[in-house]
Amino acid sequence: MTVGPQLGVAVSHPEVAGLALVLTGGADIRFYFDPVCPFAWMTSKWVRMVAAQREYTVDWRFISLRLINAGIDYDSHFPAGYEEGHTSGLRLLRVAARARAEHRRAAVGPFYETVSSEIFDAAGAAELTAATRGSRAFVEPLLARAGLPSGLADALDDTRWDDQIRAEGEEALALTGKDVGTPIIHFSPPEGPALFGPVISRLPSPQDAVRLWEHVTALAAFPGFAELKRSLRERPQLRSFGVQPGATGTKEDWHAGSRKTTP
Repeated sequence: MTVGPQLGVAVSHPEVAGLALVLTGGADIRFYFDPVCPFAWMTSKWVRMVAAQREYTVDWRFISLRLINAGIDYDSHFPAGYEEGHTSGLRLLRVAARARAEHRRAAVGPFYETVSSEIFDAAGAAELTAATRGSRAFVEPLLARAGLPSGLADALDDTRWDDQIRAEGEEALALTGKDVGTPIIHFSPPEGPALFGPVISRLPSPQDAVRLWEHVTALAAFPGFAELKRSLRERPQLRSFGVQPGATGTKEDWHAGSRKTTP
């Protein structure tokens, strides 16, 4: 992987925010995330560990679970509450899109880290509701913590950002195919391979993080590789799931990104 210059422009309106995408240099990794996806969050923490050790640059990009599931009947495909949860993720991505447009791409990583650590790792994470995490009262102090203006929270209800978020999600799915979720990682873009995942429930040690990275990138680099999968997963090592750091979550069967509730 090579490191390219990170350039950007400040843009105030979503209609011209695409200019910021043009005037950017390369990154070693493109990571497509939805801030309310727990497995994307786990994988992002692993990617940050690897990036720090290997001096990789990461371009944090958007994929909205609500938008990629826009044509799905939530009542028949997901457990109760998922539509509201995914909608809160879209609301947060609107804020991230405005932050990127007005404060350059470097603002996205800190925003994502601050928001999702509060959603999944904070002491009160298990009690957070979807309505709360998609609210101005939730977002404004987190923007301040990320070093960004609280006024960016105005974007929570601004649907003008949705076309940009949708396009970025479609960009990600064009790399992997549509029968996937979040996260999607694009290695050595623009020509390198991309994969959904890896889906991990535990955070590895720094040494194991690099070892896992080497295995994943080796698989991704093989032209004929498509999928390795098992639906049995441990609950992720996140307080929002009732699993404390260092503990091992209960193993459960998951389907289409949600825990199965029937045998």
